[in-house]
Amino acid sequence: MFDIIPDVQRLTQIFSQATAPTFFLGAVAAFVSLMSSRLSAIIERIRVLNAIPENDPVRGHLKSDVGRLRRRARLLSRGIYAAIISGICATVLLAIVFASEFMGLKYAYGAGFLFIIATIFLGVGLFRFAQEAQIGLAEADEYE
Repeated sequence: MFDIIPDVQRLTQIFSQATAPTFFLGAVAAFVSLMSSRLSAIIERIRVLNAIPENDPVRGHLKSDVGRLRRRARLLSRGIYAAIISGICATVLLAIVFASEFMGLKYAYGAGFLFIIATIFLGVGLFRFAQEAQIGLAEADEYE
């Protein structure tokens, strides 16, 4: 029924077919890391601004930037979430490719659909990142 122990040629084929989802997963991981570091910087900036006393005549006006920073944090958080869903789809796709090839199945049902879903969610994450980048730089970011 199933040929459980693959030969070297079949193993080579399995690894070659797993290359694309693996690179996709690596790109998603790098993207999530980039957005996470930006989110950390934004959260730190919000903490710095919230530590400014209300009656500080020199830096008190900087607290008005907290709303923009919170919006950036929400956009990045949603982008990270979408990219993680993309990564989960790519991981499941990778598992399907390995399992179907390892067991000698001819077709990986749903693999194409999973790749489309992964790509769409990565696109959503990129869109959220673009939105955050668009509002990312303001004059208030230059002051402490």
